[in-house]
Parts: sequence; structure tokens; C-alpha cells
Amino acid sequence: MADGTYLVHGSNTNWVILTEGDALTLIDTGYPGDRAQLLSSLAEVGGSPEAVEAVLITHAHNDHLGSAEYLRAGYGMPVHLHEAEVPHARRDFLNQVSVATVLKNGWRPGVLPWAVHAIRSGGTAHVPVASPQPFPTAGPLDLPGRPVPVHTPGHTDGHSAFHLPERGVVVSGDALVSGHPTSRAAGPQLLPDMFHHERSRAVASLAAFEKLDGDLLAPGHGPVHRGPVREAALQAREKAL
Repeated sequence: MADGTYLVHGSNTNWVILTEGDALTLIDTGYPGDRAQLLSSLAEVGGSPEAVEAVLITHAHNDHLGSAEYLRAGYGMPVHLHEAEVPHARRDFLNQVSVATVLKNGWRPGVLPWAVHAIRSGGTAHVPVASPQPFPTAGPLDLPGRPVPVHTPGHTDGHSAFHLPERGVVVSGDALVSGHPTSRAAGPQLLPDMFHHERSRAVASLAAFEKLDGDLLAPGHGPVHRGPVREAALQAREKAL
């Protein structure tokens, strides 16, 4: 996407790798079933799990959290989330679309094929992080890329995007996407309603993106979106209303 910034398309979910010299920051980890591709992607940018200084998680759904505990336990790297998302990552509770809700929406185009893929990829697996940690400081994190967490609740209570002001990039997770197998829309949008813990807060959180400078959007689902991020947020708001 930009110097030292890579958006990787997993099987149905994206993750982001930030490089700075030999050190890496990993934002999200895909489904549990994406692990081989996740490790391969680190190698493709000249890195390795040992070079990852921290894993940042936008939110603790299985398609973003899938290999976080594997990396934490196996390589000793910290896993950071918003403080409201820490208990979610521990699986003290689970704010994730239920199988029953998916089945109720099975008549919608793309939902059943997506559900089959999600289950096969570990979407219903139990993948808690044993000791997730809140972001250590407000403002830029002392990690490769200097990502700045931006609280964008609604999809989950502690969902966070990451702003990379020096690189003109916003990593938006599931608070602002550019496509999804269950959506017929193209371009910047919210995920379909069934995926949000609180849709009204998800819509309200678009205002946070309207305040961020950047011309590259790295979403949790869909392709890179090029153009002012604030305009992408406005487009998503128009589709949501």
C-alpha cells in the first residue's frame, strides 16, 4: 500500500503488516485456518514471527483474532487491544454473530457460502488470548509504523482502527470496509447489520474516520480503497442511512 505497509488478503479477511527496518507490527491475524498464509506473508515481506514486536487487534472476532494466542504463546509477543476489548479477547463474553442469526439471514445472497467458509476456517472455534493487554499509552504506539489507535465502537464495544499519519494510511478493521461476501454493495460501507453488536454506534463511529487524514484505507474486508478516508466514511454513511 505504501512504504513499509502491506495489506494481506486472507481467505475472507485482511490483516496488515507494518515494517520498519527488521522489525514488524502485525495488525490482526485472520481466521485460525489462515495461519499458514499469515506466516507466509510475514516471510514475503522479509520478516518472521520472531521479528514481530506486537500484535494489534482491531477487535476480537475469530476472523481477526484467529492466530493471536498462537503467536503470543509461541513467540512471546504481546497482544494489544482497546481496554474494552480485552475481556472479549479473553472470551469472558462473545459479541459475535450467532449461528441462529446467520441461519435467519440465510436467504440473503452470499450468506450461506460465507457461513460454510467461516465454519471451515475456524469461525466458531474457541480461540481466547490468555493474557491480552490494553494499549500501553494514548497516542502513537512505540512500534514499527507508529500506529495511533482510534476507538470506533459499534461493531464491538472495543473496536479500534489504527491511523498511520506518517504513511497516509488508516487501518479500519470492520468499522469501515470496502466489500464483503455477504454484501452486494461496492466501495466504502458498513458491514451488513447482522454483524454489528450495536449498529447505531457503528454508524456514529464513522465520524471518527471523517477526522483522519489519509488517502489509503486498509479495511478488514475488501480491497484497498484509494482516496481521502474522510470521503470514504461519508460514502459509507450515505449507504447506511
